[in-house]
Amino acid sequence: MFATLSQLRQNAVNDLRNMNVGEVRFEKHDRMLYATDASMYQVEPIGVVILNRPECAVDIVRYCRARNIPMLPRGGGTSLAGQCVNQALMMDMSARCRGISEINVAARTVTVEPGVTLDQLNAALSPHGMMFGPDVATSSHATLGGMIGNNSAGARSILYGRTVENVIAMTVVTAEGAVLKLFQGSCDSDPAQTLLARRLAEIVLPLADEIHKRIPKIMRHVDGYNIDILLQQLQASTPGTFDRVNLAQLLCGSEGTLAVMMQATLKIVPKPKRTGLAIIGFTSIEDALTPLMGMINTKPSAVELIDEVVLDAARDNTEYTHYVDLMPKPASGKLGAVMYVEYQGETELDLNASFDSLAAVVPGAPMQRYLTPKSIASAWKLRKAGEPLLHNIPGDRKPMTFVEDTAVDPSKLLNFVRDFKAIVTRHGTTAAYYAHASVGCLHIRPLVKISDESSRANVTAIAVEVADLVAKYGGALSGEHGDGRLRTPLLDRVLGQKLCELFRQVKNIFDPVGLMNPGNLITTGDPSQIMRALRVKPLDQEIEIQTTNTFFRFEKEHGFDHAVQSCNGAGLCRKTQPSGVMCPSYRATLDERHSTRGRGNALRLALSGQMNAPDQISSPGQIWSDPETKATLDLCLSCKACQSECPSNVDISKMKAEFQAQEFAARGKIPFATRLIGRIRKANRIGSRIWPIANALLQYTPLASVIRSTLGFHAARTVPGFGPATHRWVARKNCAHKSAGHSTNNAVGESSERRAVARPTVLLFADCFTNFSETHIARHAVELLEAFGYRVVMPDAGCCGRTLISVGMLAEASRACAQTAKKLLSALNSENAVALLALEPSCLSAIKDDWLDLNMGLDTKQLNELAARSMLVEEFLEARWEDHPRRPDIVPGNETVIFHGHCHQKALWGNESGARLLRRIFGDRLNALDSGCCGMAGSFGYAKHRYDLSMQIGEQSLFPAIRCAPDSVVVASGTSCRHQIRDGTSAQPLHPIELVAKLVSTQITGISSKPH
Repeated sequence: MFATLSQLRQNAVNDLRNMNVGEVRFEKHDRMLYATDASMYQVEPIGVVILNRPECAVDIVRYCRARNIPMLPRGGGTSLAGQCVNQALMMDMSARCRGISEINVAARTVTVEPGVTLDQLNAALSPHGMMFGPDVATSSHATLGGMIGNNSAGARSILYGRTVENVIAMTVVTAEGAVLKLFQGSCDSDPAQTLLARRLAEIVLPLADEIHKRIPKIMRHVDGYNIDILLQQLQASTPGTFDRVNLAQLLCGSEGTLAVMMQATLKIVPKPKRTGLAIIGFTSIEDALTPLMGMINTKPSAVELIDEVVLDAARDNTEYTHYVDLMPKPASGKLGAVMYVEYQGETELDLNASFDSLAAVVPGAPMQRYLTPKSIASAWKLRKAGEPLLHNIPGDRKPMTFVEDTAVDPSKLLNFVRDFKAIVTRHGTTAAYYAHASVGCLHIRPLVKISDESSRANVTAIAVEVADLVAKYGGALSGEHGDGRLRTPLLDRVLGQKLCELFRQVKNIFDPVGLMNPGNLITTGDPSQIMRALRVKPLDQEIEIQTTNTFFRFEKEHGFDHAVQSCNGAGLCRKTQPSGVMCPSYRATLDERHSTRGRGNALRLALSGQMNAPDQISSPGQIWSDPETKATLDLCLSCKACQSECPSNVDISKMKAEFQAQEFAARGKIPFATRLIGRIRKANRIGSRIWPIANALLQYTPLASVIRSTLGFHAARTVPGFGPATHRWVARKNCAHKSAGHSTNNAVGESSERRAVARPTVLLFADCFTNFSETHIARHAVELLEAFGYRVVMPDAGCCGRTLISVGMLAEASRACAQTAKKLLSALNSENAVALLALEPSCLSAIKDDWLDLNMGLDTKQLNELAARSMLVEEFLEARWEDHPRRPDIVPGNETVIFHGHCHQKALWGNESGARLLRRIFGDRLNALDSGCCGMAGSFGYAKHRYDLSMQIGEQSLFPAIRCAPDSVVVASGTSCRHQIRDGTSAQPLHPIELVAKLVSTQITGISSKPH
């Protein structure tokens, strides 16, 4: 119908926009962000529509059917087998189709739209004491539509089964544009469904023996269509009727090849009253699997395995390394595997009885028991991160997902693993093993260099041998992740030609033209198809990231090219539930483009030249200045959460800064407003020197408006004022002590007997904000540290480079940070200081994180030593609580305190780095918020075009929490956080040190809350 694909796109864009079905995105950049999922594949779609509501799918399907345009409904895009990518019109159901309705506790049902995530659903069900049974590891970002499309299961499938066993009804639009409400019995009441059921019966019943022979007799099998369930329903129906047939269960697991789900009614189950978890350490996988059947006989709710490869990957991960340290270790030999064994019960006594039974099955094995919800949730984090953790393994060989979803009878699993290992070894590699031992479904990932042609041939050979091994054991190629592009070519080796032909006939009944996710589940017989449309070779041409002399060394990421390709698409950054920080802009927009994954994909595609049209050849300078890539990066708040919360440690903050710096270098100039923001220290220094005049001028509205306009700031933002430089005040203070005849090692007000005792010295970092702007905070810190018996030195060492780094001025940052580092190292040595302390978390993160990888021309050993001796003031006071020279009395009132930690603080050292001191003082009256980013993020929230988003991010959890406790004292570590809270609420937040200092102010002389 259309002469070219570009003509099709142009016509479709105009038509779909006029239909008002959602946000229509057909530009190259937008298309490419949907070209990948969590698999190794990449296929550019025709275009993308972000549906306004589920019912919009009807108009879209009918439009596409009339024009023979292929279609693909998509949820969270977390599929591991490539079923979420195709040359089709992509229907994104994840952003706006998120409704939950009709929670019926008595009937134990709930109705959901396809974009609802599992965690979102369970959060809605929790107040009713209910939950959804299948519990995929990607629960924070996997949608119910995707779980239904894949027939997902999870760790507790031994109790709750797969999704298909929990689907009651569905409303769908078929490829022909018919809207059907599917449920048990609907095939007898709806003529259209009666016809479907009759046609299906005609092709399924004659193959009953073949279905019984070929379909695995195990719980975990999701290959092809659910024809075994359909056969059971047909045979159980009253003769002459289809009263037991439920076509919703046939469509479950169909991977978007038969229809588009618009609504589903699901079975829900009561939440367990008590849960207990045991973790057992073993020296090898074989040792862990030997007692498996004994473990299963103790009636657990889950038995999960992770092996040495996963454990080693976790050891190298910022967020997960400490979880490995807590694992029970064998008495001799290295920890080579662990088993998670979970139980449910009425009481703790029940759980301990189960643990005792388990201990009898594994005598002598080290076992750790967890009984509190918090400790259990923490322990499960490592297992849930197993898949994405593997993508951060160093080197060219990566654990690839191509045979990782096999399932066999659990009683055969040990022998199956041994045979599997033999195949992998024979092909010169090793594999990672993890997942659901309870149901014989292990995710086994051989390590392969997928970018190498000979290695890809090896992949195909391994896949074929494993498929034959699965057939030998009567197992399934896929136990939960589906077939997609990955396993469909091999289905005939396991299920036979007759059943594969039956799948094609089922597909033809629902989709006679073949427009729904074309090829999936039906294109069998050619194993070479597994290696087509790979990320590393999407159009039969190898792609590569250009070699670049970078400003960061990217040592942790093993090079810039590796960093740019490190996002595997698992999509944890798409989580929307409150815990954690990642990813603030995605949580607010629910837009794939503004997720960490979207930015990671944009960088990889841009720097490999794939964002250009085929006939365009870009120079390096054009790549760095690509406006669409810049727009995608623009809403990154540089919160650093992805650096720790992403299991693959995809540090978009650093890559964004590098991208901006490369653009500036290629252009040879930096925008004026960017330079002003990056050099904020110079501006603050000038303002501090004339602070009474500067503050008066800032109150003059026309001047403040000019400043905002020049910097691109929003009119509603307040411009911070200035104060007298704190480092000068400290210097005068110390000089005054000397001139008064006191040693500078003596505290103000100390008795003559103590003056002979030298006080330890600490350096207080003179950051741009508390040194020149919020100077009262630094003064409080000096007085408080002196009250604890320390001598405080505050050298004007220079800038930490935080603002320079954040705006991409890395060349200047390298020089400035090198000078500052030298002065701080010199001061630490000359003053014999015990620590370098900071008040601003973002400045401390520059010293402890950015400096360690920024090309500064300094000895990295010295920089690491400096980082090791650097910490927040509040962290220092709490960590040395029992060892301070003095301990002033702290007398808190009856107030409750709300604490909001800075993003960098949460990402790099944890929220407790700021909360522990306050908790020591206020106990249970401290509410340390599990809030995300405040939304300000330095200059991010000041920008005119980002102001609304900034405030929207603040409204997600932080602002409401503060408004709900109007009588509480609000405390925030970061200067940007405090400004955001002031602008977004009526609260007047304090720095933690400011609050603590007020509580001991009766012992501190000369302290002032407003020194200027």
